[in-house]
Amino acid sequence: MDKRIFGFTGRSGSGKTTLIEQLIANLCQRGFRVSTIKHTHHSFDLETPGKDSWKMREAGAGEVWLVSRYRSVLMEEFREMPEPTVAELVERLHPCDLVIVEGFKNDPLPKIEVHRPHLGFEPVWPSNRSVVAIASDAPVTAPLPHLDLGDIPAICDFMLDYLNLPKQR
Repeated sequence: MDKRIFGFTGRSGSGKTTLIEQLIANLCQRGFRVSTIKHTHHSFDLETPGKDSWKMREAGAGEVWLVSRYRSVLMEEFREMPEPTVAELVERLHPCDLVIVEGFKNDPLPKIEVHRPHLGFEPVWPSNRSVVAIASDAPVTAPLPHLDLGDIPAICDFMLDYLNLPKQR
């Protein structure tokens, strides 16, 4: 696998998606091509019941690819197949410099935990060996590097250093 992968984990409502959005913008300004994979525990549907692609999936199509001049989306039905791993998903991505993954907490890829102590949740890192740093809006006591949640360039630098990538493309 030639793509570099870095993950983010944390409790619901901790701000993972907001942080990732800011990191993507910073990394793109630095010249990196970034792709993302987000895991959800919820069922979701990108089409309205009754629309053509929805009907095709309901009829049994394993894949339905919606394409326009501006973007495309490939919907796959797993039905009885197991959920794909991060590695399997990454192999299917177009070429990029870095893949940012949200969720997949049990996958053994390096992760930053987004932790906000004022929310009252226990941190994830003690039970998850793949957490390599903590990004927080308050001081935390942990045997891991602490990153200021408000310092986006520093978090990007940490990721790039960890993955042995240059600071600029």
